[in-house]
Amino acid sequence: MTHSAICPRLNGITMKLAFFLLILGLSACLGPDSPPQTLTPQPSPRASLTPQDSIWQPEPNTTWQWQLANPLDLSFDVDMYDIDLFDNDASIVEELHHAGRRVVCYLNVGAWEEWRPDADQFPASVIGKKYSGWPGEKWLDIRQIDLLAPIMRARLDECQAKGFDGIEPDNMDGYTNRTGFPLTYEDQLQYNLWLAKEAHARGLSIGLKNDPDQAADLLPYYDWALTEDCFAEDWCDQLTPFIEAGKAVFAAEYTDTGITLEEFCPQAKDLNFSAILKNRDLDVYLEICQP
Repeated sequence: MTHSAICPRLNGITMKLAFFLLILGLSACLGPDSPPQTLTPQPSPRASLTPQDSIWQPEPNTTWQWQLANPLDLSFDVDMYDIDLFDNDASIVEELHHAGRRVVCYLNVGAWEEWRPDADQFPASVIGKKYSGWPGEKWLDIRQIDLLAPIMRARLDECQAKGFDGIEPDNMDGYTNRTGFPLTYEDQLQYNLWLAKEAHARGLSIGLKNDPDQAADLLPYYDWALTEDCFAEDWCDQLTPFIEAGKAVFAAEYTDTGITLEEFCPQAKDLNFSAILKNRDLDVYLEICQP
């Protein structure tokens, strides 16, 4: 006789008796020689995700507004806003999110700015030459990650706490400038890789700003790219690997170069770059190339 033949049917008896007979029946069905049966917990759909799997990665032709000068104009119908970390609180980020926008926080990772609230936390040994053309800024010695790490981590923490989706790290190509420090390609690469790791650890997207010579090395670690003057200076092609990888390239051209939409928009469209025309002080003025 098989085990199933002796398992009783439970119709027509009380629930309490049914439960008792069910226990007896299961014991009989399994038998003394049956191996113990255990339930294997099934992972939730997100259980196996790494932090980077849930990080925002904008696609080519994502529209955007970049405004660092206040007061902000939140009325632009674009996919993403790029705004200053320190000058905007969580309520601004929340308002933009409610309007369906992604929000990126601008922060300076390669230069010291005298007006920032954490300016006095930078050791004198990491502050170098003046940043030509930008009063109150001086280059940083990005080789000394151990000294910069607490400050930059605190900035990233603030970006995360305010609800931003990602970061726009400025001045991440110091090795190509006269900083007062003998920075090398490798020094910059290590710092930029560290920044990407720290951003992703907080669930923040991160863009490669300018630094075209390191684009190939950093493409796997960065979620998008941002360029300034690449059409005016003719180096946009160095960022096309991001487009080929399905990652947006945000391209800003500036009115002070005399370039016009008619000059660069056709090429931007061919490249699938998200190109805009701005004033150099990044106020509210915005003209957008149509995809």
